[in-house]
Amino acid sequence: MSKIFTPTNQIRLTNVAIVRIKKHGMRFEIACYKNKVQSWRAQTEKDLGEVLQTETVFTNVSKGQVAKKEDLIKAFGKDDHVEICKEILAKGELQVSEKERHANLDSTFKEIATMVADKCVNPETNRAYPVTIIEKAMKDAHYSIKPSKNVKSQALDVIKLLKENMPIEKAQMRVKINVTNCKDKKLRFDELPKLLKVKESETWSGANGQITALIDPGNFKVIEALHSTSRGEVTIEVLDLKHMNVDEEIL
Repeated sequence: MSKIFTPTNQIRLTNVAIVRIKKHGMRFEIACYKNKVQSWRAQTEKDLGEVLQTETVFTNVSKGQVAKKEDLIKAFGKDDHVEICKEILAKGELQVSEKERHANLDSTFKEIATMVADKCVNPETNRAYPVTIIEKAMKDAHYSIKPSKNVKSQALDVIKLLKENMPIEKAQMRVKINVTNCKDKKLRFDELPKLLKVKESETWSGANGQITALIDPGNFKVIEALHSTSRGEVTIEVLDLKHMNVDEEIL
């Protein structure tokens, strides 16, 4: 727990990551745990207590100088330290050394390349690219890391960028779809076929059918949502994870 020294009201902190913002000609800082700021911005960390070392707004973290109430009101229109900390977390600049900055950029670059390599294939061979090939393609395309965007969003940006110069597509998901008691011809002959990328097999016996197909990963939940007791019961099962990209929540 942070120790407050009176009467100077200074807070001494160690191993801290500082986020800084300037407003109305004044500097304000918050003290965070290292590696937690990006997690908060990527919404993978949602507990503010795991991000902030102390729910206090400073004018200088290193010297332990706490911001004055009147300065906070002038700059932010309020003196609620927690709410102001959240604003600084969202809009402020993370202070890192040049060495740390390069290390973070290199790490993020490799993480993006790994995600792209893991989730995409060369459509001409249906084989995955090695991470080193993706990294080289990113460098050749002069892709620059965007610290304000999370890895998932940047991976999508990279895929679009690389498509301009090389054959690359998100891998497909091989699934088995069972339709029971189909009462809607539109479901069977229109809606469901439109969601299939490659139909490998299809058998029907009256109102019951089974289809094996490759689909775009984003259509998995769409097909699940076709299930209806009034139109027909639809279930979907993943058969081949090797052809599986990730669902929309991941990439």
